[in-house]
Amino acid sequence: MGRKVGVIAVVLVALLGTLAIYLYNRITVLDHEAVTDSVSVIYGAGGNVAVLRTQRGAVVVDTMTFPLQGRRIRALAERLGGGPTQAVVNTHYHPDHTHGNSAWPAGTHIVATERTRAYLERFDSAFWEGRSAGSVPNDLFTDRHDLRIGDKTVRSLYLGRGHTGGDLVVLFVEDRVLHTGDLFFNRRYPNIDLEAGGSVQQWAETLERVLALDFDRVIPGHGPVTDRADLLEFQRFIAELAEYASKSAAAEMSLEETLAAADLEHDAGFEPMSIPFLFRFDRDFAIRRAWEEATGAVQPVDLATPELSGNL
Repeated sequence: MGRKVGVIAVVLVALLGTLAIYLYNRITVLDHEAVTDSVSVIYGAGGNVAVLRTQRGAVVVDTMTFPLQGRRIRALAERLGGGPTQAVVNTHYHPDHTHGNSAWPAGTHIVATERTRAYLERFDSAFWEGRSAGSVPNDLFTDRHDLRIGDKTVRSLYLGRGHTGGDLVVLFVEDRVLHTGDLFFNRRYPNIDLEAGGSVQQWAETLERVLALDFDRVIPGHGPVTDRADLLEFQRFIAELAEYASKSAAAEMSLEETLAAADLEHDAGFEPMSIPFLFRFDRDFAIRRAWEEATGAVQPVDLATPELSGNL
């Protein structure tokens, strides 16, 4: 009996060790590719990171999930971007786009919408308390923010609700490259954060304003770099999802009935996103969130810009 227990213990230790190695590799391994001569994208465990190369150094959009990642992203971004970081932009408040911020020192120029900073304080304050003052967004705007660095223009725009109530998009003007953050999941089912002002009902209209911008290439929040065609297809899915949820709510269908009767067409080839035991964003998740908004089962936060507490 004792020998069997010993064997089981050895197997468990080996499995835990293998899992630890897998997780470490998953967190620390970064891939990157060039989008233009001046713009690169970094892929890893979190939202896609964009890097703009300027005459003065790097501009970084989003920083992934963990401080350890942030340190590696910073080193890679400053190599790709031609020098020290000139600015960081956070597309929204979620940890997989912001928690790497702590790799940058106090005084770092960090751009975000006022809503994003307020949601960060409201929903994620425990992570940020006591961290470097350079970690949190400190250059806030409501609708539009232009940053001119050397010969490059970085234009950040708030165009409406969707994934959250505070998402911005970033246009690298001279390179005609757009980083959408999580307003666009390329061929993946999206997260829909109703609690932080997200809206399926308004998302397609927001994307219409995004599509009116002048760009050729698109860096999504998740998924490979692409162009307008995939962004348009994602918009069609969101519009279809919103319409179906509205009809379901008007017919007073239950969530179970809504899930069972769903016959969506514009999500062909979409893949779920998941981490076991933590979350799974799939078709049922998207339909449930759309139904919750349409029926009023979940109330979003006040649409007015939330007040900043000043606690971070």
